[in-house]
Amino acid sequence: MGFKMGIVGLPNVGKSTLFNALTKTAAAQAANFPFCTIEPNVGEVAVPDARLEKLAEIAKSKTIIPTRMTFVDIAGLVKGASRGEGLGNQFLANIRECDAIAHVLRCFEDGDVTHVEDRVDPVADAETIETELMLADLDSVERRLAGLSRKVRGGDKEAVQQERLLQQAKTALENGKPARTVDVPEDDAKAWKLLQLLTSKPILFVCNVAEDEAASGNAHSAAVAKMAEEQGAGIVVISAKIEEEISQLESDEAEMFLGELGLEEAGLDRLIRAGYELLGLETYFTVGPKEARAWTVAKGTAAPQAAGVIHGDFEKGFIRAETIAFNDFVTLGGENAVKEAGKMRIEGKSYIVKDGDVLHFLFNT
Repeated sequence: MGFKMGIVGLPNVGKSTLFNALTKTAAAQAANFPFCTIEPNVGEVAVPDARLEKLAEIAKSKTIIPTRMTFVDIAGLVKGASRGEGLGNQFLANIRECDAIAHVLRCFEDGDVTHVEDRVDPVADAETIETELMLADLDSVERRLAGLSRKVRGGDKEAVQQERLLQQAKTALENGKPARTVDVPEDDAKAWKLLQLLTSKPILFVCNVAEDEAASGNAHSAAVAKMAEEQGAGIVVISAKIEEEISQLESDEAEMFLGELGLEEAGLDRLIRAGYELLGLETYFTVGPKEARAWTVAKGTAAPQAAGVIHGDFEKGFIRAETIAFNDFVTLGGENAVKEAGKMRIEGKSYIVKDGDVLHFLFNT
């Protein structure tokens, strides 16, 4: 289980340049005109995790398999997208399939790169897109409510639940608030997610700044940070141009280049970490001589469900999980040493997997 993040924003803010850098491809045509991305470009990247390489080194694993994250570069949105302006219909349909939204905002000044509204104001840009998404959601909610009326009158429990949740969403949207501000009880969480409301998805603001501002940001990114804090959203400051340059370098050269710019790590690493935090995800590992592999689960996942990420049979026939903490595996030098030190734990069905756990599942076939 990885996750799918849609890269959205107004035209010419650097979406496709960032996508190209993140996926190390030129699949998305980065050009200085609106709608250069006609179809959503999908790219998968390995999630960097130094812990995985360390585990593989100790276990002498032949293969390293990181978990993966999917980026979707979605066509630029303009004012009126909720009514089908520009490529609005495609934008709205494609974003529904994503788990989270990386909202790229132009936070750089450059007279050679046009802005659809001839100004650089990332907060206003964010409000433009948020408004379009809320209008699209409101239209969707009203149409669904009309379609549910007969089933609700007939006492259909599922329809009654959907109507209640849609009414809550409608109230929020009519008050100018996104659907993610609705307080949804745990019992309704699954049904709420199935509504696929655009504004219910968590947002990560990505401030695209000039190369010389990547380490410190600027006044524009500071304004976005203030907005993100007020909304409880995530924020990452990135220079898409730097990321594009790094994507063409070998690891040693990239590290040196980052150091010269005063950056400790690539924007990709920070973006993925922020995305994981946004979605409440964590990583566990399976390690052996054949392979060392990372797996992604939601925080709070019990051992049987974590096993099910590998294969459904693992969850169905779950017996127990042999569990080693990452630090114990590394400090003691591998599985055998951990066993000898009495540090391996046997955990049952109620065990909640922790980030960094090294797990071996036993199950009935």
